[in-house]
Amino acid sequence: MNTLPVGPAFALSLAAYSTGALASLAIWRKPALCRYICCGSALAGASFGGLAAVLGILQGAPLRWSISSGIPLFAYSFDYDALAGFFNLTLAILAGAVSIYSFGYLKEFEGKRNIGFFGFLFHLLLLSLTIVFTAANAFLFLIGWEVMALAAYGLVTFYHEDRETRRAGLLYIVMAHIDAGCLLLGFALLMQVSGSADFASFRTAAGHLSSSQQAVAFVLFFVGFGIKAGVIPFHIWLPAAHPVAPSNISSLLSGVVLKAGIYGMTRVFLDGLGVLPSWAGLLVLIVGVASAVLGVLYALMEHDLKRLLAYHSIENIGIILIGLGAALVFRVAGHPQLAGLALIAALFHTLNHAIFKCLLFLGAGSVLHSTGTRNMEELGGLIRPMPVTAFCFLIGAVAISGLPPLNGFVSEWLTYQSLLAGFGATGGLTRILFPLAGSMLALTGALAAACFVKAFAITFLALPRNAGSRSAHEAPRSMLVGMSWLAMACVALGLGATWFLPAFDALTEQLLGQRIGSNLISSHGWVLSAGTPHGGMVSTSVIAIALLLLLIPALLVVSIAARRFASKRGPAWDCGLPGLTEDNEYTATAFSKALRMIFSVLYQPRREIQTVFDVSPYFPKAIRFESEIEPTFEKRLYVPLKDLLLRFATRMRAIQAGSIHAYLAYIFVTLVLLLLFGVRP
Repeated sequence: MNTLPVGPAFALSLAAYSTGALASLAIWRKPALCRYICCGSALAGASFGGLAAVLGILQGAPLRWSISSGIPLFAYSFDYDALAGFFNLTLAILAGAVSIYSFGYLKEFEGKRNIGFFGFLFHLLLLSLTIVFTAANAFLFLIGWEVMALAAYGLVTFYHEDRETRRAGLLYIVMAHIDAGCLLLGFALLMQVSGSADFASFRTAAGHLSSSQQAVAFVLFFVGFGIKAGVIPFHIWLPAAHPVAPSNISSLLSGVVLKAGIYGMTRVFLDGLGVLPSWAGLLVLIVGVASAVLGVLYALMEHDLKRLLAYHSIENIGIILIGLGAALVFRVAGHPQLAGLALIAALFHTLNHAIFKCLLFLGAGSVLHSTGTRNMEELGGLIRPMPVTAFCFLIGAVAISGLPPLNGFVSEWLTYQSLLAGFGATGGLTRILFPLAGSMLALTGALAAACFVKAFAITFLALPRNAGSRSAHEAPRSMLVGMSWLAMACVALGLGATWFLPAFDALTEQLLGQRIGSNLISSHGWVLSAGTPHGGMVSTSVIAIALLLLLIPALLVVSIAARRFASKRGPAWDCGLPGLTEDNEYTATAFSKALRMIFSVLYQPRREIQTVFDVSPYFPKAIRFESEIEPTFEKRLYVPLKDLLLRFATRMRAIQAGSIHAYLAYIFVTLVLLLLFGVRP
């Protein structure tokens, strides 16, 4: 195992991304060639990165590469351990699919937009994510983190002529700087205790942290990484930025960039701060529950297909945090087996969400590419002109709804099992919170299924609602290949979960000191078990076989009936009314109205009805109905914070007096204070 070529594959991945970035800038005047170079080099980088990740996980022992920079406390150090390999594998799977998809997607940019600049930012994003997942010290991590934020900002604002895009980009970069500031303070605190910026020194010095230092560091890192992950209440940038970005970038933002926050939490909470107190795990769990429930509730009210998917990213990040929080609680309570179960559930859902959410965003991008709109109220009937896109989107919808036998079901089932086990393994408040979290997770799953019934039915079924839907066409072949690759991954990870989960042994051994994944498999690899005395058992393979056995007789009956009885085609049942059109169809608004009324306390809907009369007030010519959901967090939290900041800035303007003597005095006073602070005993 020690001879596996992890280093060369990793170096080739970095080289491919770097070369692709520079080459894209160099040949930007040749858009067709630039498109092929951009997508080809990204695909090569993803291939080498995936190879390095698989070899790194199989390697067992972590590998380190370090290059001295000549600067104290700082070296270009990379650690390729099991955790880095797992997140780099997630990145490679998505980067490969998006690269293939982009061969066709970027064609519409030729002659209209700068593909060279897009390719530069695209490769820079992939390169920075690779650095973030493998950095071995705080300085290199923060450099990769900031480059990732800047590259993502450039890609989010790629359609910069649109005002909504510019506002979303500004909001994103402001939140990115806040999260970077929190991380900088957190790392500074750990460096003060350890005397080094190296992650290994943080791990060694964790035992020397006082309870207050540990608590402050935890809060700083949770806020910093939570902003990047888009957890509630730090989520406001996410539903603004994801819809306006190019669809291939939206898929990476949701699939990988959000996971950088999850990576940071996993790395620091389980491998950098020592054993955290139970309140820290419960806080992560509660924030996860709130994000899951509120994320899906807000998604249900959306008509913008990409914004709906963005809110579902908040929901699924919440599900991941539920598993991570449970793992932290079980760890401090002395239940390593349950901690491993919860951690595997969180990390497996991280991979699963990355895959099916990337698939759904690429499907939404194909719809936008074909029809020119993201508004579901203007779509409909796309299953006929876009059958492959519709089928791939359906696979993603079933997976994200947590339905068997696909991958989303497996990771959510593991999360349920860990929460149910917490009832008997913990006491006090935790004994109540775990089953409550399980019930909220069940509610989330039901609402997610309802939301994707709406999304798929309104978008792909019934009659076309506008000219764009009527003239829709299937996406180019490369876009279909990219989506199909992810759809097959959803099926494979669901049906083959019992073969993939033992690979998590390296992760649980690194973070918890025990190999847990293999304990979840029984009956010769066919049955998935919770690994607990009273836990459940399930087999996605058996479920799939049962579904096929039920489907085959049904198809035979239909086939025989079609041969024996004469049939003719006609319009669908129309309630006895002739001439029904697309105006008589259910809309996305009507579909979700019942839930809007049930949860009106949360939504605070604003309604406005305008009636236009022609001759008499008794005979209206037209009635216009408008409904809007109040952005609760923006109005109640961020607007007051913004107003407070503006008032503070207005008062501080007095310092900017315009006098050079005053500015010199400020510098002198600051210098004296720094000298006094530096020489104090």
